[in-house]
Amino acid sequence: MRLRARLPQVTGALAASVDGLVLASDTARVDPEPLAAVTAASLGVAVRLADVTGQGGFHELVVRAEGGYVATYAAGTTAVLTVLAEPRSNVGRVHLEARRAGARIGALLEDAAS
Repeated sequence: MRLRARLPQVTGALAASVDGLVLASDTARVDPEPLAAVTAASLGVAVRLADVTGQGGFHELVVRAEGGYVATYAAGTTAVLTVLAEPRSNVGRVHLEARRAGARIGALLEDAAS
């Protein structure tokens, strides 16, 4: 994925369907199948949380952990992009690039479905 080339602090990226199927992955240190499954589960919770609180539709979910960041972004209506990044990452830049990548993935999937 071009995202890792543009942001050296990104250590992995995964595109998955909203039901947890791997579409594409570049996750050397993380098995993509379980990551896609957990991404789908966390997406379900995030969508419900946004709905219950009246905040509108899901856009992104960010987890900051000891070892870095895990962020999931909407990629159209049928997919998500999960990005893994080092703790020293510029989170604003990760958001900017990942949002763009998610939009591209969503557009590609919509074109393919047409």
